[in-house]
Amino acid sequence: MITLRDFESGDAQRLVTILNDSAVNAFLSTKIPLPYKHEDALWWIEEGSRGELIKAISVDGVLVGCIGVNRGDFEYQRSGEIGYWLAKDHWRQGIMTQAIQKLTAQVFANTDIVRIFGCVFSGNQPSMQLLLNAGFELEAILKHAIFKQGQFYDSHVFAKLKPD
Repeated sequence: MITLRDFESGDAQRLVTILNDSAVNAFLSTKIPLPYKHEDALWWIEEGSRGELIKAISVDGVLVGCIGVNRGDFEYQRSGEIGYWLAKDHWRQGIMTQAIQKLTAQVFANTDIVRIFGCVFSGNQPSMQLLLNAGFELEAILKHAIFKQGQFYDSHVFAKLKPD
């Protein structure tokens, strides 16, 4: 069973293991340190993940991923950017589609956010398909908008609006 919950102190080693997997971190923001250390996990658990819209993804009580929506600032305050990652051994099982659907429903029901968007690196076709499967639509492709590890990527912007 998939659960969205707060991060717990017992998640630290799983965070380190998952986030040091190159398949998992290949398309993640460079805000996430590499290598990912135990101290990084403790900071995330105690401080970084404490926002109202950031959740651990748990399957049968075991941490397998993370999902969150970061609210925009100022005139963008009614929009939020979704981000997520999932342990490789749990890919292609429908877990993240369910997590995205659960979190977007919670955000739309419990906040004044009316637009949730996600930016996906070119080359990350599984994530693009995931957002489409979760009811997002492709809005734009921003050419060479991402620069990571010496390489440019296009940013594919997907969005979902709060139902009327």
